[in-house]
Amino acid sequence: MHHVDLAGKVAIVTGSGRGLGLAYATELARCGAAVVVNDVDAGAAEAAVSAIADICGKAVAEVVPVGAQEAAQALVDRAVAEFGRLDILVNNAGILRDSTLWKMTDEAFDAVMTTHVRGTFTCTRAAAIRMREQGDGGRIICIGSPTGQVGNFGQTNYAAAKAGIVGMVRTWAMELARANITVNAVVPVAATAMTETVPFVQPYIEALKEGRALPRYAREQLGFGTPEDAAGLVAFLASDAARDITGQAIGIGGDRLSLWSHPTEVVVEFADGTGWSADGIAAAWPGKYAAALQTVGPQVEPSSEGQAQ
Repeated sequence: MHHVDLAGKVAIVTGSGRGLGLAYATELARCGAAVVVNDVDAGAAEAAVSAIADICGKAVAEVVPVGAQEAAQALVDRAVAEFGRLDILVNNAGILRDSTLWKMTDEAFDAVMTTHVRGTFTCTRAAAIRMREQGDGGRIICIGSPTGQVGNFGQTNYAAAKAGIVGMVRTWAMELARANITVNAVVPVAATAMTETVPFVQPYIEALKEGRALPRYAREQLGFGTPEDAAGLVAFLASDAARDITGQAIGIGGDRLSLWSHPTEVVVEFADGTGWSADGIAAAWPGKYAAALQTVGPQVEPSSEGQAQ
């Protein structure tokens, strides 16, 4: 029995000319949705539309860089003009401009924030307005990253952007609940152009390029696989089967499906009515807090520090 049927639904997937975005758009179309494919590369966008047509799916291309409100409105207007409505938005468009803090330029910081944060914000705002007008609810799916959850060397801008997206998701889930619009974050890991430079997955990227199967360790412990491995979660969240899921950050990759916790206090102690002085904190810290300090960065193997550009 199939629970995921998107027939009659209309989706926008930003940054869907290749990689994860293409996998999401293709899976949504395979499940019956009509899709507005978006990319800054017209050739990639048209190729994606052709590939979706090859599996008897419906898609059109809208070539525009996300970020500005005008771009967001153009995507919503295209969905409505072509297919009559909008039910699903997948905020996937992203770029990388990696470098260490002391080498990162304002331009590199702003470019990443514009595409990821402002692009996710403007597209979601335009989509939410349309969905509220329609009155039938909707599904908004924003793409996070493990970097936004735990940090990563050389990715100040990307970490800020992806953490910011999950923060917005939690807020939008509350604001849009009465309109029956769910908002969730997907935290994927896959072999794409964006992971080409990550040292500890290099052997697995080479294996995939050569058509070899990934070892169990990669698919389970690292949660690493192909873009197609991550697409089922997006289709599920877009469907009626996920109508009661909102405000969540859900990890996917390889054979691994995970539900991330929201940040929560792990140790709480109280002063005796006088507040916490610096000396009081220094005295309490070793016994009460030190053992609970949180890990930072990907917990795999020390690798990326020497590789950051």
